[in-house]
Amino acid sequence: MPLPPISRRIVGQILIDAALVSAANLVSFLLKHGSSSLRSDNAYLQTVLVTLPVLVTLRVVAFGLFRLYRIRWRYMSVHDLKTVAGATTLSTVVFYGFLGMLGDGVPWVYSWGMQIIDWVLTICLLSGVRIGYRLWSDKSLETPSLPSQRALIVGAGDAGETVARELLRRSAEGIVPVGFVDDEPKRRGTRIHGLPVLGTTQDIPALAQKIGVEVILIAMPSAAGKTIRDIVARCESVPARLCLVPDITDLIEGSSATGISRLTSIRAVKIEDLLRREPVQTDLAELAGYLSGQRVLVTGAGGSIGSELCRQIAGLNPARLLLLGRGENSIFEIEQELIREFGIAPIAIIADVKDKDRLEEVFLAERPTVVFHAAAHKHVPLMEASPSEAVKNNVLGTRNIAEVAAACGVRKFVYVSTDKAVNPESVMGATKRIGEQIVSSLSRQHLGTEFAVVRFGNVLGSRGSVVPTMQKQIARGGPITVTDPQMTRYFMTIPEAVQLILQAGAMGKHGETFLLDMGEPVRILDLARDLIRLSGLRPDVDIKIEFTGVRPGEKINEELLYASEARCPTAHTKISVSESGTTSPLLTTVVDRLIRLACEGERDTLRAEILRVARGEVPTVETVFVAGTTIRR
Repeated sequence: MPLPPISRRIVGQILIDAALVSAANLVSFLLKHGSSSLRSDNAYLQTVLVTLPVLVTLRVVAFGLFRLYRIRWRYMSVHDLKTVAGATTLSTVVFYGFLGMLGDGVPWVYSWGMQIIDWVLTICLLSGVRIGYRLWSDKSLETPSLPSQRALIVGAGDAGETVARELLRRSAEGIVPVGFVDDEPKRRGTRIHGLPVLGTTQDIPALAQKIGVEVILIAMPSAAGKTIRDIVARCESVPARLCLVPDITDLIEGSSATGISRLTSIRAVKIEDLLRREPVQTDLAELAGYLSGQRVLVTGAGGSIGSELCRQIAGLNPARLLLLGRGENSIFEIEQELIREFGIAPIAIIADVKDKDRLEEVFLAERPTVVFHAAAHKHVPLMEASPSEAVKNNVLGTRNIAEVAAACGVRKFVYVSTDKAVNPESVMGATKRIGEQIVSSLSRQHLGTEFAVVRFGNVLGSRGSVVPTMQKQIARGGPITVTDPQMTRYFMTIPEAVQLILQAGAMGKHGETFLLDMGEPVRILDLARDLIRLSGLRPDVDIKIEFTGVRPGEKINEELLYASEARCPTAHTKISVSESGTTSPLLTTVVDRLIRLACEGERDTLRAEILRVARGEVPTVETVFVAGTTIRR
C-alpha cells in the first residue's frame, strides 16, 4: 500500500507523532519502573533509549500504512480515532516481536504492563492532540457578525444528530440548537451532543414560547407527508421559521458545499407534504398485462401528465412507445430521458391533434394498440380569452384522435379529463366535457375499441399549476396571490394521476368515467399558508398573501360528478366508476357547428354555444341569418 505524498503538513504531523510516541513510551517506563530508574547508569533506561527509535519508526510506518496522514486534523472523527487505535495496536504487536528476537532480558524491560500503558498513552496523546486541534479550528471559525437564532430540532434520530453536530460546529454563523423534541418514548430525557430531548412534538408550541425558539428544524426526512403536516399544524401559532431537513446523504453533500448553518441544504418542499391525505398507491405491476408487448401511443407526451405517463409505461415493457406532441423541445427532452433512464428507444412524433390527415398517417404507419390522450389546453383564464383555440384543440383534437384510433382498430383508448368538466363555468371545462361526450358516443359506435374517461382534480406540481406558481412568488419574496379566501380544489399528485389513468385503461370497456378518491377539497388559502411555512417562512410576516378576486370562468368549488351520475366502487379501493350517460344524436352536428364557429373566429357566440353544448342544451335546429331573413336548417 503506497504511502501518501510527502508534504510540509505530513512532515509536521510525523514529527509531532514521533514526539508524542516518545513521550508516551518514557512516561509508561516511568510509571512501571519508578523514578529511581531514571539514573543514567540504569540498564533498563539504556535499553529503552536504544529501542525507542525502532518503536517510533514502527509506529510512524503503521500510521502511514493506515493512511492516518491523509486525514486532516480539522475533520477528525470517531472513525479516524479507530484508525489511530488500529495502527497503534499493529505497531505494538510488531515491536513486541522485535523485542523477542533480541532476547537477553530485553522483553522483561518491556513487560506486558508497560506495553499496555504505552499503548493506552499513545492512543490518548495522538487522539487528544488531533481532537484539540479540531476544537481549536472550529472555535477559530466563529465570527460575531451574525446574531444567533435559537433552533429547536424536531426528531432526535440520525438526521437530527447530524444537524445538531453541524450547527454546533458553526454556531457563530447564526443558528444555535437548544434542544430536541421527539415522539419516541426511549429518547425522552436523553441528551445528544449535550442538548436535551425536551419533549414530544405536542410540546412544540409551549417549548417554543418558553425557551424563545426562532427556528424549528424538522429533521425527519423519511416521515410521511401526514406526519409533516401534523407538525406544521402544531407550529401554526409559533412565530418561528419552519424548515425541512433533507436526508442524511443530502445533508452530507450540502454541508460540505455550503454549510447547513446557512440553511442552504434544507430540502425543497415535497408535493406529498402539501397533500392533506396519504398518497394513493397502485401496484403498477398488476397493470403490466394490458401494456406489456403493446404499441402504446401517448398524446401530449411532452406535458406534465403525458411525460409521467411515458415514464411509467416505459417500465411496463411495451413493444413500442410512441411520443406524440407538437412541441419539439418537450418531446425531445422526454425522448432523451427515456433513452437515458430506461434504455428504450421511443418513437418521437411531431404532430398536432388538430391535423386529422397527419394523425391517420401516423396511425397507419405505427399501428398503435393502446392510446392515452393527454394533449389539451388546460389554463382556464387563457382559454376564456381564446375559446376558438380551446375548441380546436380540446374538441376537434379529441374527436380526431378518437375517431382515427377507432378506425384503425386500437384496442384501448383512454381520455384524460378534469373535474372542471362537471357543471362547467369555463370554456376549458366545457370543452373537456364535450370531449367526454365525444368519447362516450364513439364507445357505442365502435365496439371493437374499449374507451375510458379519467376525471380528476388539480395536479400538484404540474407545469403552470398553482404550486409552482406560488413557489416562484415565494422565491421573489412574495406576495402570494389567491383569488378568493373560500376557493377550494381537489388535489392529487402527478404519480397518482398517472396511476389512475393506467388503472382506467385496465378497467375501461364502454366509455366509463373513472374517478380517484382525492379526500376532502383543500382551500387554496390553506395550501398557500402550508407552502410558505414549509419553505421556512411565516405567512403574513415574511410572505404576504393577497386576494385578487375570482377570474373569469373560475368556480369557488369544483365537483367530481353530475347529479345524474352514479358513483360505483371498483376492485381498486380508491377508484370509483360512473357509467357513461346517453349522448344526444345531434352531438356530431353541434360539434361541427362549434368547430366552424371556432374557425370563423366568432368569439362571443362561440363561448355561449360551448357552454350550452357542454350542459346538454343541444338545439334541435340550427338558426342562421342571411340578409335579415331567418333560415332553418
